[in-house]
Amino acid sequence: MQSTISFRLNGKPIQIRTDPDRSLLWVLRCDLGLTGTKFGCGAGLCGACTVVVEKEAVRACATSVGSVRNKQVLTIEGLSRNGRLHPIQQAFLEQHAFQCGFCTPGMIMNAYALLLRNPQATREEIIRAMDDNLCRCGSHPRIVEAIEQAARTMRAGGAR
Repeated sequence: MQSTISFRLNGKPIQIRTDPDRSLLWVLRCDLGLTGTKFGCGAGLCGACTVVVEKEAVRACATSVGSVRNKQVLTIEGLSRNGRLHPIQQAFLEQHAFQCGFCTPGMIMNAYALLLRNPQATREEIIRAMDDNLCRCGSHPRIVEAIEQAARTMRAGGAR
């Protein structure tokens, strides 16, 4: 049964009429045209679909759109501001922290949520937090370097 679901997406109010049990992933990609959030495993295991809901990383494929009613949702498309990349995005570029790029949006969103929770994250804490985001290209060492760089920039006042 369809109902109207209201939430804030990338800082803007959204209302969508859909089945509340539908996956947030498919609402973002198909209904709202935000294709940065990727479909990977479909079971919440790979992290390709990671978005941030109320400052926590969640797997959009395993999250119903009804569960985000009246909440804040942030996707990779909403991370940059006024044409400027967020420090985590900039660090991924500078550290060449991707190859094929498929996992990158989910990696960035998971790292962003980590740094919101723990701006002083140690290398070990970063590795542990990123462990469930899979990269088949093996870019993990550069990903960790990028997150460390972004954390330094954010602590220095580079962004939220």
